[in-house]
Amino acid sequence: MTLPREDDLLSKLTEGAPDAWNEVTATPPVDEMEVDGSESSSSKVEDEKLNQLLGRVQQIANQGRTVADPTMNQASKGVGEQEMNRLAGNNGTAAQEEEFMPIEPTSFESAKLTASEVEALVLKYMLARGDAVGRDVSDQVKLPFLLIENLLAVLKREQLVAHRGSAPMNDYIYTLTDIGRERARRLSEHCTYYGAAPVVLAEYIASVNAQSLACQHPTEDDLHRAFEDLLIDKTMLKRLGPAINSGRGLFLFGAPGNGKTSIAERVTGCFGEAIWIPRAIGVDGEIIRLFDPVNHEELPLPEGKGLLHEDKIDRRWVRIRRPTIVVGGELTMESLEINFSSQTGISEAPMQLKSNCGTLVIDDFGRQRMSTDELLNRWIVPLEKRYDFLNLPGGKKVQVPFDQLIVFSTNLEPRDLVDEAFLRRIPYKIEATDPSEANFRKLFEIMAPIVGCEYDAASVDYLIEKHYKAVDRPFRCCQPRDLLMQIRNFCHYQKTPTRMTPELFDFAVDNYFAVM
Repeated sequence: MTLPREDDLLSKLTEGAPDAWNEVTATPPVDEMEVDGSESSSSKVEDEKLNQLLGRVQQIANQGRTVADPTMNQASKGVGEQEMNRLAGNNGTAAQEEEFMPIEPTSFESAKLTASEVEALVLKYMLARGDAVGRDVSDQVKLPFLLIENLLAVLKREQLVAHRGSAPMNDYIYTLTDIGRERARRLSEHCTYYGAAPVVLAEYIASVNAQSLACQHPTEDDLHRAFEDLLIDKTMLKRLGPAINSGRGLFLFGAPGNGKTSIAERVTGCFGEAIWIPRAIGVDGEIIRLFDPVNHEELPLPEGKGLLHEDKIDRRWVRIRRPTIVVGGELTMESLEINFSSQTGISEAPMQLKSNCGTLVIDDFGRQRMSTDELLNRWIVPLEKRYDFLNLPGGKKVQVPFDQLIVFSTNLEPRDLVDEAFLRRIPYKIEATDPSEANFRKLFEIMAPIVGCEYDAASVDYLIEKHYKAVDRPFRCCQPRDLLMQIRNFCHYQKTPTRMTPELFDFAVDNYFAVM
């Protein structure tokens, strides 16, 4: 038996070669039955030397690990924590450098689903559809075709489905049997949902942490890009910048018509463009529908993702533009809780859950059907702790992320609406002031080509002198647009070219300010 040289092993350890131990352990043992006594005694001596050598190698290897990485003796703990932090998005630098990407599951276990859950979705879909091709079933529940194909084979053996015919690409047309149809009806009585398979709550929480606004730090350039279509004073941008960076919340207050809602709707553009959200969340058998086409804008996957090809993406997730959800006077306390329908058995996520990683704008704050105290008491803890508690239809209470920029937009004075304790939790209060005369003129210049007429400085001078300065009327940011729209509509009615004239401004002012 030939022993490996000691200096060869030491050099490999010094170079960090991973095969040093393989060279030792790969040495075949000596079969004592095939050698005589002398060879056996020689073998024992060599084994003794080998044991000594292994001890020295072990000692040198431990010293090398200690020098190279002082944390190696805590590998079992440290690596696990780092991996959990990476998955949960707790490492801010990694979260910014690596975009969150849901990877396609390879089994029901990796998708955190049971075969029974997927079977229920498949049977309910086939009950509503009738005959279905296997790939259509896969597209419906958003799971890989291989998993659905195997499940359908099991359902066929259990005589719940049957082959109706063949389909292209080694597929079949499936139909429910009488037994399968009866089971699908019973499942539908409990819950009629048969859309995408749900994502477990823990994975959704990890995705919110990985895409959190806390990981984003918009700069001055980001703000200029987001507000490039609005005329905003530089002082206003300086005040908005730190408020947006906080990711906590802000009050936008001031006179009506100065662009508070327009500003609030563009705040989200300062952050990253896209996030991933699950189409539905599953919590202990309850399905909460999260993706809302009314409030969420789906974005296609960008090209050039390399190994993360579109085929490798978990289709239970959808890539959307960072949400901006605006609610006004219609907001009620029920809108802030899970909305469960007893007829369908499906739950709808509340507004604050749909706006996670984006912006939630409470427009006309103070004019909701519920009192401001009710709303503030409901959110005073989530605004502080960054998480919320929701009640499931079955009575269980679950903790969910509360990760969005809350913008309270109001025409009223904040101190007249809320107490000091709540104002402390909204550290930024920004007033949308009236535009200066120069900015007021600039707004007319910007809006003129939009409504289809040429800018006429003399007519604007006439408007300002007669209808503003003479009557001490304040400027508002919305008035140039509204007055020009009055002129355009009147010109369309008269079948004349749209233009600015003193006479047309007189007509527009009489209409617009009739009761103001």
